Amino acid sequence: MGNIVVFGAGGTAGSRICAEAFDRGHRVVAAVRRPEATSYLPAGVRVVTGDVTSERSVRDVAPDADALVVAVGGGERDLWLDAARALVGALRDMPAAPRIVHVGGGSTLLTRKGTRFLDEPDFPEEYREAARGQAAALDYYRSSADGVRWTYVSPPPLEFHPGERTGHYRVGGDEPVTDHEGRSVLTYEDLAVAVVDEIETPRFENTRFAVAY
Repeated sequence: MGNIVVFGAGGTAGSRICAEAFDRGHRVVAAVRRPEATSYLPAGVRVVTGDVTSERSVRDVAPDADALVVAVGGGERDLWLDAARALVGALRDMPAAPRIVHVGGGSTLLTRKGTRFLDEPDFPEEYREAARGQAAALDYYRSSADGVRWTYVSPPPLEFHPGERTGHYRVGGDEPVTDHEGRSVLTYEDLAVAVVDEIETPRFENTRFAVAY
């Protein structure tokens, strides 16, 4: 049984990661800006006030944690880069520091042409700034996270939605995982399965992996 802290536990991805980890017997802390908005989490999940963009806030929850999950969303472009900087800054000199597991956007994955989905002309403009923010966070981990253990998880760039938990998925690298029809599809429920599996049995330390059916 591990200790898992989830930043953004009030959101679609974070709430499912909390539930998945708790159901498997882990001790789960939901670190959120608005604790009153998490009444739907399992009763055994401990809720604390936390800000993933604050090094001080990260240090407050990190000492007893095995993993810090970043599942925040809905913010300005700089949110994810600020989170990555705060996490790396807080953990870099911490003895036995927990691992970072950052749930990032699928738009940072590469097309068959080798370009990022977020850079394609037909990428929805209303999501482009957030996608660039997620890309900046990934670039930061790759270039500036020496001495810190991290993993960046990318769901499909388009067909990613709430649904059924099957417990099954496949993983890949910097391109979307596709089925025999060329589709890349996943539910939030099975993203949570993949995230907790990676925490329990690390396979992608200091790199990014894609997940889909």
